[in-house]
Amino acid sequence: MKALFQHATTTDGVTVRVAVNFLPEQSRVDAGKWFWVYHIRIENEANQPVQLLTRHWRITDGRGLVNFVDGEGVVGEQPLLRPGQSHDYVSGCPLGTAQGSMEGHYTMRRGDGSLFEVAIPYFPLAAPAPAD
Repeated sequence: MKALFQHATTTDGVTVRVAVNFLPEQSRVDAGKWFWVYHIRIENEANQPVQLLTRHWRITDGRGLVNFVDGEGVVGEQPLLRPGQSHDYVSGCPLGTAQGSMEGHYTMRRGDGSLFEVAIPYFPLAAPAPAD
């Protein structure tokens, strides 16, 4: 499956690209549960290796309720990216509303040991309107 990346941002030579899709087959709209899958590609365009250590997400639902998610790595990994390398992963987000948004940052370590934050671009979560 080739991802169509809709959102991207670059911080200190590290680009984060996001493709997001609503999954009706994983949703239970009648029960007030909507589900999206997102594909992220992290590209190291810097001149030294970087390692992803932690993630910080801000997830907002359609009522404005904000949920923060923090943890080590992404889907159980703390990838090390040499210059020119990229890392892809896929994850999902359930919501109790038909729309919302996600954004956040990764904490990464450069090859020289210094830490920095890499922005994850804001992206909307929007279920298509139900067919009549």
